[in-house]
Formats: sequence, C-alpha cells, structure tokens
Amino acid sequence: MFDCIIVGAGPAGSTAAYHLAKQRRSVLVLEKASLPRNKPCGGGVSPAIAQWLDFDLRPAISLKANKISYTWKMQDQVKVEINSPMWMVQRDIFDDFLIKQAQKTGAELRDSTEVKGIEFKNSVWEVKTNSESVSGRYLIAADGAGGPMTKWLRLKEPKLCLSASLETRSIKGDSINFDFGTIRKGFIWSFPKADGYSLSIAAMRGDKPKDIKKMLADYATKCGADVSVSNVREHPMSLWDGDRKLHSQNALLAGDAASLADPLSGEGIRPAIFSGFKAAEAIDRALGGAGDALEEYTQTIAQEWGTDMVWAGRLAGAFYQFTGAAYRAGVKLPSATKSMSKILCGELRYADIANRALKKLMPF
Repeated sequence: MFDCIIVGAGPAGSTAAYHLAKQRRSVLVLEKASLPRNKPCGGGVSPAIAQWLDFDLRPAISLKANKISYTWKMQDQVKVEINSPMWMVQRDIFDDFLIKQAQKTGAELRDSTEVKGIEFKNSVWEVKTNSESVSGRYLIAADGAGGPMTKWLRLKEPKLCLSASLETRSIKGDSINFDFGTIRKGFIWSFPKADGYSLSIAAMRGDKPKDIKKMLADYATKCGADVSVSNVREHPMSLWDGDRKLHSQNALLAGDAASLADPLSGEGIRPAIFSGFKAAEAIDRALGGAGDALEEYTQTIAQEWGTDMVWAGRLAGAFYQFTGAAYRAGVKLPSATKSMSKILCGELRYADIANRALKKLMPF
C-alpha cells in the first residue's frame, strides 16, 4: 500500500514524487516507457522552475540561450538578445535527471509499466498495470496530453492541438528561432542544444493540417538539416482553454494531463513542474487529514496559473487570428521579445502587458 501512486514520470510526475518523498510519504511512479526515453519536445525551459526544485539543475541543462531570431515565412528576419537566458534541455536527460532526484529521496520507480485501468474501492485506488496491480491511498495523473487517466477519472477531457518535433545534429548554433506564417494559426520553433537543434511545429488554434510533418521536414531542410519526413514525430499538445476541475475522489491531475500549457507560447514544462509541486503539497495535506486539500489544489492552480492564462488566451486569440499584422506590429518590436522573455522567466505576467499588447496586435 503506497501513500500515493503517480502515473507518468515526466516533469510533473517526477516533481510531485520528489516533494512527497521528501515528506517521507511512500510514493510509486509508474511510467509506460523505458527510461531514459526521448520525448518529442522543443526542450525550452524557464529558469523560473528553480523556485520549485531545491537541487542543482545544471547537470540537466544542455545550454543557455539569450539570442532569439524571428522570421515571417523564413524571411523578414528580426534578431534580439535577452537579458535572462532560457534553458535548453534534452528531454531524455532532463526527465531522467528529475526522476533520479525523486528516487534518491525515496520514491520508487517502475518504468516499462503501462497502466491498464484504475478502480477506487474501499477508500483505496487499485491500479492495474501490464505486470501486476498496485494499491495507493491517493493518485496523481501525470500521463501527459492524450493520456487515458483524465477520462478514467471522469474529468473533463482536454481539446488537443496537433504538434510535431524532430531532433537533428546536422545544424548547430546558439539562437532560439521562431517562424510565423508557414503554418496557419501556429508557428515553428527551433531550439539549440549542445550537439544540435530540436525543431517543433504546432497548430495552436484548432487546425490539424494533414501535412504537418512534411511542413516541419521542409523547414528543417531549408535550415540546412539533413532530414526526411520519417524523422518527424507527431504528438498532441494540451493547451489551457479555461479553468477546469483538476481533482476527483482521492486523485489529482497534473502537467499536460491538466491542460496547463500556455495557449500563446505553448510552454508546458514550467506549469508542469509548478503543478507537480502543488499536487505534492495537496496530497501531503490530504494524508495529514485536511479534507479540503484536493479541492484547494484546483483552486490554487486556477488562481496562480489560470488567472494569467486568461490573458494569454486572449492574446493568442488575437495573435493567431491576425498573425501577419501581429508580426509586423508586435513581434518585430524588441520590447515585445523582452516582455515575453520576462514572462517566461516569471519576472512578468501577461496581465501586466495584455491591454497594451492587444492594442498593438489589433490596431484596427
């Protein structure tokens, strides 16, 4: 019998496991993949995550980037330098590093273990896996975008948007690159790593183009990478689209399973780690007898993350509807990049800039 079973060993699940184990709670993390595993992702991480993790993250950082380049259909380039560098990580290394910190603190990991079903009976969660069943008093669903746990917990399922990613070592550099206009209502980004680049593409506002893999492969080829469509991996993204209930009977949603990714930038790792931290706090309080702990978790995420995502959503609605005008009136201004970098670093909130930004994005 575990105090808490966590499904998913990504940033949200590992963070929750680490903090619960620190409180001497018995924790089991179930991960269907064999670790370490490479996850399709750009791998850009906000330095703001350090406030929720009290160990040295430097071994997991591939490089720090402070140069950003924007293009419109790979032309009309704008280059900007930012004061607070963004961290670039390889997800196999980064995720493995996080779960190892949780294991060192006392959490148990079972990878290559797929959850096949869950059942709550006699005040205990019975979790069926591809090997054996396990039991826990509480459950954290951190199984990512499109995972089955949200449905099994009978919570509102997210609207998924389409994304794709690839890794290449045939191009190198130190600039973060964003391209707009190539994909409708979305963008392409390429993030530098110590040994190459991670490239991603996303349709952010409902469109699901059938040729998204080819679009990314063509972009990568134009950037000088030696790739083909077969190198590209499709995956869903679960963007924030309004507050939702994140708790059920003795269970919580965290990370992409909770649809916390920024609807404007697509940033997902920072809210995943934040939610893992808050989920651990809530479960620890519940184990201590606080009857309202899980409900307060939903409220906390709504207040501390969702409130600002309202503004991010409004900006996204304007930006992706009028991307060309937004690129000319907003993105090309160095002040816009500096503001966005401060938001990603936790130094500024969307609410601080939204009204002014909306006027620039929609001057008509």
